[in-house]
Amino acid sequence: MAHNDLPWLRWGIYFAGLFVMSFGIVLTIKADVGCAPWDVLHIGLQRQFGLTIGAWSIIVGMAVLAASALLVKQRPRLGAFLNMVTVGMLIDGWMMIPQLKTPEQPLEQYAMLMAGIIVSGYGMGLYISADVGAGPRDSFMLALTKLTRWKVAYIRIGMEALVLLVGWLLGGPVSFGTLLFCVTIGSAAGLALPQCQKMTGRLLGTIPIRVQG
Repeated sequence: MAHNDLPWLRWGIYFAGLFVMSFGIVLTIKADVGCAPWDVLHIGLQRQFGLTIGAWSIIVGMAVLAASALLVKQRPRLGAFLNMVTVGMLIDGWMMIPQLKTPEQPLEQYAMLMAGIIVSGYGMGLYISADVGAGPRDSFMLALTKLTRWKVAYIRIGMEALVLLVGWLLGGPVSFGTLLFCVTIGSAAGLALPQCQKMTGRLLGTIPIRVQG
């Protein structure tokens, strides 16, 4: 089967990945023991200026996407734009579910955080395996990597550290869970991605793409 024989299925896998990933993000937020650097920023902005976490996710995503487009002088792929809008809307949707509450016991809170990290990893694996465009933050990271010729890992660490600092200064929730997220999300995504690529490859009848870390 040709690479683009089933575009509807490819986009279906992509949106399924965003659906799963946004649920994972909300689990890490609801755990209330510190969350991902970008979510620290979104929550900090919400606390200072109002609006929802999802709305700030979209606004920040638009700024980041515009910056990466200017850096590489290319239009962003449709997938990057849809990623930004869909994830922001889904975050707000998941946040409104009354059953998703912060656990009372610290052990349960950290269990919720770890569940969110694993779910986020599989969501990332699914949407990346669909191969229709990286999200705004990943697009920006790739643009900086291309311009500076630095390693992806260094660019990513620098971005996350800066975002975390700004989010913390705005009053975002930084705790031990933030550190836990930073040191485990890469492994979760690294574990999930090959499995998701294999499944997507079988569904689409294509050879899975290879993503180098």
